[in-house]
Amino acid sequence: MLALLLASFFTLVELNCENLFDCQHDSLKQDGEFLPESPRHWSQSRYWRKLNNIGQTLVASSGNESLPDMIMLCEIENDSVMRDLSKRSLLRNAGYEYIMTRSADWRGIDVALMYSRFSFAPINTSVMRITPPRNDMRPTRDILYVSGRIISGDTLHVFAVHAPSRYEGERRSRPYRVSVANRINAAVDSIRRHSTSPMIIVAGDFNDYTGDSALVRLEQNHLFDISANAKGSNGAKGTYCYEGTWRSLDHIFVSNSLLSKTDSCYVFDAPFLLEDDKKYGGVKPFRTYNGYRYNGGVSDHLPLVARFRL
Repeated sequence: MLALLLASFFTLVELNCENLFDCQHDSLKQDGEFLPESPRHWSQSRYWRKLNNIGQTLVASSGNESLPDMIMLCEIENDSVMRDLSKRSLLRNAGYEYIMTRSADWRGIDVALMYSRFSFAPINTSVMRITPPRNDMRPTRDILYVSGRIISGDTLHVFAVHAPSRYEGERRSRPYRVSVANRINAAVDSIRRHSTSPMIIVAGDFNDYTGDSALVRLEQNHLFDISANAKGSNGAKGTYCYEGTWRSLDHIFVSNSLLSKTDSCYVFDAPFLLEDDKKYGGVKPFRTYNGYRYNGGVSDHLPLVARFRL
């Protein structure tokens, strides 16, 4: 009876890992910030501590019932990091497989989709490269699209997103994120032309807040942000805290057919993911570095967790 009860839910976790780099130099990427000889002194011990911290986070995120069925990760450097996370960290016995991008991002960070082979069987995978709207803009992360069969027998369509940052300012970089939203909408429209009431998830770090232009475009295409009001149970009012203010750059959008199956969506803010905010009060994410000072935490983002009834 318990097995049947657990099988009736599908759990998705989304997390920006905040610079999950290995300690090896890639001559084609600007990864010098995370090397042993860098000012951050990024070492094997720190790398493995971060891997196991992330593993602990993912194991705990869906509660005591079961492990997440699917995990969407942002800021992953390369395939070696994903192999270490899924096969050699605390997650090594969880049976996860993964798919990831190899984008043109100048720092070498990518998105990855990790899934339980017991609850998701990939059918089709493709990578969507985004052309910068201006020649002076850096290449961004690719969008990862994966479709697959879930335990109910239905096909699930998943888009993993890490939209362009606000590094050059919100207004100047906004067209880039709008381009990402337009590309997602075009792909969603294509799925809808070939499938009646498809089950679609679009999730990741959008570098935008609810109400911003790119997210509004997704909503206008009948994608629903089930994470818009997601909060934690230990003080987190979003996935990201800046100068004492909680908001969410991370979002989970679903199609109408999944909206009706949504059981819950929340920010996972277990105490071990938080630290006291001595400057602004309250709590904030327990991140790996504060500036260049090693802090030993997990990430500057908190995970989003969504549960669906199958």
